[in-house]
Amino acid sequence: MKIEKLTENKIRIIINIEELEKNNINLEGFMLNDTESQKFFLEILNQAEKEVGFITKNCKLLIESFSSLNDFFVFTITKFSNKESDKPKVKLKYTKKKTVLKNPIYQFSTFEEFCNLCEIISRLNIPINYIAKKISLYLYNDTYYLVFSELNLTYKNFKLLFSILSEFSCVVKNKSNFEAKLTEYGKTIIKQNAFKTGIRYFV
Repeated sequence: MKIEKLTENKIRIIINIEELEKNNINLEGFMLNDTESQKFFLEILNQAEKEVGFITKNCKLLIESFSSLNDFFVFTITKFSNKESDKPKVKLKYTKKKTVLKNPIYQFSTFEEFCNLCEIISRLNIPINYIAKKISLYLYNDTYYLVFSELNLTYKNFKLLFSILSEFSCVVKNKSNFEAKLTEYGKTIIKQNAFKTGIRYFV
């Protein structure tokens, strides 16, 4: 299990199915928010408080998650102020990410975020060829951008890939002419297949 602090009010946790099974949690029970799932999340919260200082006392919690190929879970925990109780109130929500079918640009807060994405792609053996004619990684204003050029609309793993991608980054909105700005003013980190290069050298 890996715990990452995204903001003061949000963390992300990556956990594989074996860890869930060790805690007597199956997929059906997990999604139905049963007693074992609640207990398991409270244990995770205790660990998150120790590892990254994520304190949930007097907070309501929203937990959004998605699974892929039954091999791992990625979920995000967001906390909100809750003056009614000293104990954290947990609400589980399973979300399905929408697939992006245009030529998108994704923004990463750090290079490590991109490397974490490559690690998940490698672990799941997701095909990284023929996704697009070019997948480039740029550095601009201390932020990393992944640019897809000429997506292959027949690529069979769109839904899976972009669901995972949206957990590690966010889509750049109003991207008109932004790719040209990246090309002109940004620094090219990886020019062609960024996933292939990232997996080869950074995973």
